[in-house]
Amino acid sequence: MIVVDTFELIFLGTGTSQGVPVIGCGCRVCRSLDSRDLRLRTSAVLKIGGKTIVFDVGPDFRQQMLREEICQIDAVLFTHEHNDHVIGLDDIRPYNFMKRGGIDVFGTKRVLNEVEKRFPYVFDPNPYPGAPSVNSHIINEVDSFNINGLDINIKPLPVSHGGWPVLGFRIGPVVYITDAKIIGDEVIEAASGCEVLVLNALRKKEHYSHLSLSDAIRLSEKIRPKRTFLTHISHTMGLYEDVSKELPLGVHLAYDGLKVNNSEKIVLQ
Repeated sequence: MIVVDTFELIFLGTGTSQGVPVIGCGCRVCRSLDSRDLRLRTSAVLKIGGKTIVFDVGPDFRQQMLREEICQIDAVLFTHEHNDHVIGLDDIRPYNFMKRGGIDVFGTKRVLNEVEKRFPYVFDPNPYPGAPSVNSHIINEVDSFNINGLDINIKPLPVSHGGWPVLGFRIGPVVYITDAKIIGDEVIEAASGCEVLVLNALRKKEHYSHLSLSDAIRLSEKIRPKRTFLTHISHTMGLYEDVSKELPLGVHLAYDGLKVNNSEKIVLQ
């Protein structure tokens, strides 16, 4: 039995691959003065069990970590290999210096192979001084895994992103799923009863590779978390203030910098 006294989930970014505002767009969301409408590329940090875990390292990673003043990371979990989720890997270098060693990164073999193609100097057996350093760990869609020093198993949650395989993750009371369109019954069961559910919700209109707002709400009703937070939001969703009024109880639009804490002690069997 494991008792989780506290966790904190920090939304580093909640936008799509283009971010919000979108370059060259003059819509009212992109011109909004509400900071909750300004969205960097999707990523999050979970602090739990004395560890700091990052979900994806996109192109805004440096800016996000500076904003949140995060001085330690213990692991990076890759959901998939699209650039808006991996291309900030070079910016882990300060954490290498602070740790005096490599950062543990976890992903499927396919994802890690693609990351290596984009960052060959990171994986060079004789890297130049100052190059980013990682310790790669291959995971699969089925088997739970551990981060060194964390007593909680991490369960992969395979979903489909317009036919593209993506992994969500359940870490104790928190479920994090982004870039999903199809979420099967096994994943719904594995996620059920979590305290915090994170789901992507691109826009109100249907999309071929992302959940729409109504899709995400229906899934939340099936999974039955205490709280649901929607991320990977495009400028076509609408203004934060307007959309928030339309959401059912317990479902919230996430925004950059939002911090979510557990409401009570959680016992994990």
